[in-house]
Amino acid sequence: MSSNGYRLVAPQMADLEATVEMFNLCSLDSLSVQKFDLEDIRTEWNSPGLDMQRDQRLVKTAEGQVVGYYEVWDLNDPHTRISCWGRVHPQYQDQGIGTALLGWVKERAATAIPKAPPEARVALLGYVPSQFQSARRLFEDEGFTAIRRNLRMVIDLEDHPVTPPQWPQGITVRTMRVGQEERAVLEAVNDAFRDHWGHVEHSLDQDFERWMHFMKTSEYFDPQLWFLALDGDQIVGTSLCYPHTDGYPEMGWVGSLGVQRAWRRRGLGKALLHHSFEQFRQRGKRQVGLGVDGASLTGATDLYLKAGMRPDPQHEYTIYEMEMRPGVELSTQSI
Repeated sequence: MSSNGYRLVAPQMADLEATVEMFNLCSLDSLSVQKFDLEDIRTEWNSPGLDMQRDQRLVKTAEGQVVGYYEVWDLNDPHTRISCWGRVHPQYQDQGIGTALLGWVKERAATAIPKAPPEARVALLGYVPSQFQSARRLFEDEGFTAIRRNLRMVIDLEDHPVTPPQWPQGITVRTMRVGQEERAVLEAVNDAFRDHWGHVEHSLDQDFERWMHFMKTSEYFDPQLWFLALDGDQIVGTSLCYPHTDGYPEMGWVGSLGVQRAWRRRGLGKALLHHSFEQFRQRGKRQVGLGVDGASLTGATDLYLKAGMRPDPQHEYTIYEMEMRPGVELSTQSI
């Protein structure tokens, strides 16, 4: 890309601050908040397995200003579902920058096809804020199809009395034991999310490496907010929470709420949710939020509505998909 002086280049770590500044200009334009944290993005850019030369691209002006960014996540076998995410500077939209970046994304995603099982369907997915009409048009013009929505659910703790958790018989709850249970917690989360739309079975080794990287480097990791539900010594449910979420310091965040199949329909998910709400209330948080598949296969969306949470339309994402190769769908589509 060289028209109008724009350059499509792989980023270097020296570009981090300028890139995050551009992200925040985008979030200020759409949400009136600076949503992106420099150290959080630094943690992501240093994620094990992510190759800046291979997996990320910037668009810079002739003067060196960062005006666009996209990244591709294709780190795990069986390489059948590739994700992309990015932003274009609000003052540089409709100038072909997004088109150039998505062109690179599709080229990068195509390199996954030979690595996937020969019979498997390979798809490229993009996550676009639903209110970004120009970005949605871009994806549709580039051949993507809108297939699903991700919602942010929020509860205002000042307006909703926190219900004490009602634990199923025999269930205990405690926080994760740091240095002892990291792998077991990851395995429990993976097991619970086998019924999540889009889940693909894969080795957890690379996930575990990135999991530990996050714990060692991210300010969002607080083990006192990682709640485990146990039946005897077995982890049967998790609520892994973070002290806040990007741009909203007064909002606690439930990052991963899951219950193993055999322990569902007993009220355990609701108990974990109420327990998390109470812990955030004790920390003085005014709100709690979480993300959920808008058509959750396990009924999670209904659970959150019944708990007093509401969808926040400003933070809805539309999931777009492009089929890179037809074949057998290896991801969870129904249960």
